[in-house]
Amino acid sequence: MKKTTTKAVLPPAPAKKDVVKTVKKSAAPAGKKKTAAPAPAVKAGSPAPVFTVIMAKIDVGFGNALYLRGEGAGLSWDRGRLLDCVEDDLWSIKLPETAKPVVFKFLVNDLTWSVGPDYTVAPGSKAVFEPSF
Repeated sequence: MKKTTTKAVLPPAPAKKDVVKTVKKSAAPAGKKKTAAPAPAVKAGSPAPVFTVIMAKIDVGFGNALYLRGEGAGLSWDRGRLLDCVEDDLWSIKLPETAKPVVFKFLVNDLTWSVGPDYTVAPGSKAVFEPSF
């Protein structure tokens, strides 16, 4: 009798690719569910900061800048704060939160004061002025 051998037929081996390791997550202990980490606590009742926005509608001329001096919300009468030029004739500044009214004057290039009395705005308000020089 002839000896016959049987060969097992195996599927072809996959083409070599980068090997990606997978990390097996450990199972939660019996009787306990896995939960996500708690979200950071948010203080209830904490109001968002309130800013005071002061805008000036004036064309101070090419190459010039508009400044603000005063008291309240971090302003000083000794050194001006530069306003942002939003448009050719519109300047703006966003001042930090304050409890007191903001008293101020505009200056061109932090040198030439606007004419007239000081301006005053309530904290947290947004106001547009048209100063004269």
